[in-house]
Amino acid sequence: MHIDLGSARLFFDVVGAKFAVDGERMVERPTLIVMHGGPGFDHSTLRPYFDRFADTHQVIYIDHRGNGRSTGDADTWTLAQWGDDVKAFCDALGITAPVVYGNSFGGMVAMAYASRHPEHPAKLILSSTAASLKLEVTYDMMQARGGVRARQIAEKFWTAPDDALVTEYQEVCMPLYNPQPNPADAVARRRAIRRTAVMSHFILGEMRSMDLSGGLSAIRVPTLILAGAHDPITPVACSEEIAAALPEGVAELHVFENAGHGVHRDEPDRAEAVLRRFMG
Repeated sequence: MHIDLGSARLFFDVVGAKFAVDGERMVERPTLIVMHGGPGFDHSTLRPYFDRFADTHQVIYIDHRGNGRSTGDADTWTLAQWGDDVKAFCDALGITAPVVYGNSFGGMVAMAYASRHPEHPAKLILSSTAASLKLEVTYDMMQARGGVRARQIAEKFWTAPDDALVTEYQEVCMPLYNPQPNPADAVARRRAIRRTAVMSHFILGEMRSMDLSGGLSAIRVPTLILAGAHDPITPVACSEEIAAALPEGVAELHVFENAGHGVHRDEPDRAEAVLRRFMG
């Protein structure tokens, strides 16, 4: 499905009903908005894992502006706009007090959204993400796991990605994101819609100098931060920086010792337990 926000049409998909049948009454359930990483991919990389939460929430997946099946001109591919899109999307559909989950780049969008609209979400979940990059840590971890070649490919990718390099990075470096091979994750990447243009735009532009930590002081809602100890892209230090920038009493940081990028991929049962407890 698509919704027109004026400057872009956002694709979204829904798993689960908003109202559940309970005998003679209909019970409204909270909304969980799930936001994918990238940029340059689509929401399919997070499916079907988050479909399981449709037993308690209405789960909505969004393709960010310019990503996947969504539209939007390149001059609107900014964190501020991506963050505002979440609020506009909710306003258009009448969604109030959502639980907003963002993985990787989706977590950056979630931070931009919550910083700019701090009263809007009910809860925030930031998984394997960063307020600012720590590329030297990334390069060192890539070399430790994949050798000098992996480091060289990563350095080139984070400097000047193109179609050929994106393919090489996906084949050599992405398997190093997690401590164990994950065939399901590889299948998910193959089925995803890949938009190299938006990936290059963000990596060569705003992502290089971004620092979202200053805006985090505005957030007042409970915020769950999930990090994998073996994550080379958004290492644990990134999550610790986010937790430190949030107001006292807001952040809850969980480090998964056996996980890499996207903790649900490596420790699915523990991740589910932590998420269900937090979402209530």
